[in-house]
Amino acid sequence: MWWELLALLLAALFLWDYLYMRKPYKMFEAAGVRGPPHAPFLGNAPLFMIGESAETMLDLTKRLIDKHGKNVQITMFQEYGFITADPKMIEAILSNQQTITKNSLYSLLQGWLGTGLLLSTGKKWFRRRKIITPTFHFKILEQFVEVFDQQSAIMAEQLYDRADGKTVINMFPVACLAALDIIAETSMGVKINAQRSPDFPYVQSVKVVSNMMAERFMNPLQRFDFTMRIFFPLLHRKLQKNIKSMHDFTDKVIEERRDALQKSINEKSPTNVEEDDVGSKRRMALLDVLLQASVDGQPLSNTDIREEVDTFMFEGHDTTTSAISYTLYLLARHPEEQARAFAEIREVIGTDKTKPITMRDLGELKYLECVIKESLRLYPPVPMIGRHLSDEFTLDGKTFAAKTNVILLTYHAQRDPDYFPEPEKFNPERYNQENNSNIDVFAYAPFSAGPRNCIGQKFAMLEMKSTVSKMLRHFELLPLGEDVKPIMNLILRSTTGINLGLKPRVY
Repeated sequence: MWWELLALLLAALFLWDYLYMRKPYKMFEAAGVRGPPHAPFLGNAPLFMIGESAETMLDLTKRLIDKHGKNVQITMFQEYGFITADPKMIEAILSNQQTITKNSLYSLLQGWLGTGLLLSTGKKWFRRRKIITPTFHFKILEQFVEVFDQQSAIMAEQLYDRADGKTVINMFPVACLAALDIIAETSMGVKINAQRSPDFPYVQSVKVVSNMMAERFMNPLQRFDFTMRIFFPLLHRKLQKNIKSMHDFTDKVIEERRDALQKSINEKSPTNVEEDDVGSKRRMALLDVLLQASVDGQPLSNTDIREEVDTFMFEGHDTTTSAISYTLYLLARHPEEQARAFAEIREVIGTDKTKPITMRDLGELKYLECVIKESLRLYPPVPMIGRHLSDEFTLDGKTFAAKTNVILLTYHAQRDPDYFPEPEKFNPERYNQENNSNIDVFAYAPFSAGPRNCIGQKFAMLEMKSTVSKMLRHFELLPLGEDVKPIMNLILRSTTGINLGLKPRVY
């Protein structure tokens, strides 16, 4: 009797799965989007879970693309969609105002970031983007260059004791602390001294939560809060504790900054010229822009502001950490390009290692910018971008069902030989004035593209140029340590570290 009931239940479930998935599968087939065989209920989940891991995911997706084409249909349990490394499909998605909704993977970040600029959609996203855009005005970015220079100088200073030409240095954690100092000062207007005080509670919480989010992204049992509570209760409590610690810190900074703003209004003195506690000129920070913004005549609440500040803290430290680390790694392993970049830096800035860099100097470092752009092509900090099609939609002449999830594999698209000759070769000359206009903006999209492109890309490029140039002014970069093994994640990391050696620069 029980076996008969079980068989009947299974038959009903199989029928439901077939009916639910029939339409999207037929639409994938009609669109010419193929993929590996899928099992009832599980879809392609076993393919990704058995014998594969975060370390092999880039290789697995490359194998799928080589076998099935640049668009590959994938189903995970009851979630259906496709992965794409096709620049034409990437253009169709990123350039469309109707396809700006992030897919379900990003919901992992919601407990930390809320629905700020990264995760919001529709009217809220449009309004927030409009509010935040003035933060990246030229005049405000020019103020931030001083922060970039000061914090990168601390980074170089703290590396001298390991700059013996023999010691292997993993640059990722080093660059991470510098990036945290930079983004805290420019987004919140506060110094957290992460490089000199890495045990500061806020710094520790950012590191813990960032690492745990990376693990959750790859572990299906940690993907949802309720399964994480059941199978990883201690980790879930640790995550919530550290998120609360960050939120408490941010709330305190917001309250203090709001009080200072109100005081300056009462005294009729603008916040961007008010002096801070050490007597130096206070710069306009992202937080100041948000405090003075309004929606429908109403100021943003502290929760609204915290969402955006936390989003900037997340997006503004991990991504630039990855980019800076990989750029230094590539220069260490390409001495001719390193020598040329250093010669340009010396010509623009001179031989005084302590001389502060200026906005004008950064603008003149044309070859260094080519180096960074090529590094971003080979090792994009965001190796993939997720989108969700809420409604039935036609992309690049192909119609897909509502609720289709899409993963844009920018890592593979930027190594497509149809768009980049000798794609595995490190060649900064691709981006010189003569060649730059020939590069497809959707084949090369390290900052995304279209209406939802990275709002902080000018900020990021200035920060990267300032930090990399500071390192080259102080050190010769040496090819020491294991080669990188990139790992597919929200942010591109390496399982072996991003290693090099340093030797003090002799002019």
